[in-house]
Amino acid sequence: MHAKVLVVEDVREMSDLIALFLKKEGMEVRPCETGEEALAALDSGEFDLIVLDLNLPGIDGFEFLEGARRRTDCPVLVVTARGADEDLIAGLSRGADEYMTKPFSPKVLVARARALLRRYLSPPSEMEGRPASVSFGPYSLDLTAFELRKDDELVALSVKEFCILRYLVEHCDVPQTPKDIYDAVWKREYGDLTAVAVYIQRLRRKIEKNPSEPIYIETVHGRGYRFSPKRKEAGASREEAQ
Repeated sequence: MHAKVLVVEDVREMSDLIALFLKKEGMEVRPCETGEEALAALDSGEFDLIVLDLNLPGIDGFEFLEGARRRTDCPVLVVTARGADEDLIAGLSRGADEYMTKPFSPKVLVARARALLRRYLSPPSEMEGRPASVSFGPYSLDLTAFELRKDDELVALSVKEFCILRYLVEHCDVPQTPKDIYDAVWKREYGDLTAVAVYIQRLRRKIEKNPSEPIYIETVHGRGYRFSPKRKEAGASREEAQ
């Protein structure tokens, strides 16, 4: 699964090393060398994870954390040479989710990054009682591995695309308004609801045979979007038989 990661690290060699290992896991990385640059990146785009060094030129990592938490609720993994208890407590109190001290194992960093993304995507309490996977047409949506496959081949979805699809699948046959989807996926009370339509179109281009005549994600005029593949698939099968 694709995830967008903001790496805030002023040492180029360290930033490149972190990016190398994250990219091997299929993640997209946006490097920033200063807190100011990173806050501007948060203002202009959505990220699924932040990897943060505390020792930055300009505003330090603690100041960046305070600004970041006003912009996003995505997880923050602090990677720093500052290992004192006071720094750990200060980082966690300002909104960090995980803390690693340098030097570190890149493989451990990747494992912690993936764990944070899984936790962010679906807290354990929300998974209780749910099926591990859902199948529709040639697709299988794995709710545990956070993957969509078509005939056993992985379909590349961003975190937001996966979350929207999962939300619609979990509310099968019930129309969901853009605000319903935005509240559930972006986890914000207010925001630009047009983002939902943009992501729906992206999803349709990836899973629909004809995105302009969707089978899986249909528009219910005046109500929003509905995932109801069984009825549409049955209709398509009848048309093919005729």
